[in-house]
Amino acid sequence: MIDPEKRQGGVAMIRVLLADDQSLFRAGLAMLLEAEPDIKVIAEAGDGGEAVREARLLQPDVVVMDVRMPGVDGVEATRLITEDVSSQDPDKPIRVLILTAYNIDAAVGAAIRNGATGFLLKDAAPATLADAVRALAAGDAWLAPPVTRMLLREFAARPVLSALTPEEMRALTPREREVLSWVARGLSNAEIAGELVIGEATVKTHVARVLMKLGLRDRAQAVAAAYQSGLVECGGDA
Repeated sequence: MIDPEKRQGGVAMIRVLLADDQSLFRAGLAMLLEAEPDIKVIAEAGDGGEAVREARLLQPDVVVMDVRMPGVDGVEATRLITEDVSSQDPDKPIRVLILTAYNIDAAVGAAIRNGATGFLLKDAAPATLADAVRALAAGDAWLAPPVTRMLLREFAARPVLSALTPEEMRALTPREREVLSWVARGLSNAEIAGELVIGEATVKTHVARVLMKLGLRDRAQAVAAAYQSGLVECGGDA
């Protein structure tokens, strides 16, 4: 059941914490998100340390986190937030959306290792920010195509997951491997359902089973594993 305090006008609100050391940019993000009927900015932080403290205190649904901040940066703050499971609802952990730029691709892999499940470029369209927040709040990942390319370069240069063995890949059914290949191409559950002509709930089940069988934490790690194992090649072909 949704806490009544998390509803506004009968609409279930997505509670967001913003973390960015540039106050004007942060104010712009807040203005964009507050214009959405289902999103509420509950707090702002000017550095990673403050973001960690506010996240522990307020338990937002999503933290929108700048990767470059003084003191505790966004990557370390992400680790501290996602690893602090003692104060979080195990069925609805805090999700972290990293704001990134073209010149910090090394941080993408580090953020994945530290628990981030969304990556958005700072020059993305305003509507994309709201869509990304909604995706993370619903338990999905958000990997914008340019960020996915950075992710692939990072994992190609310095893999952080052991490549899946043939035995591990054989544990997946043909349909599960097919779903994983579409996940690696960046498709959402709804888009995969359309491609395979199956229900979205069925896709969610397949994704959950893939993560469980391969011992992966989330879709971001699934993308990396699919490319590292050779299931999908960098050109996008299975």
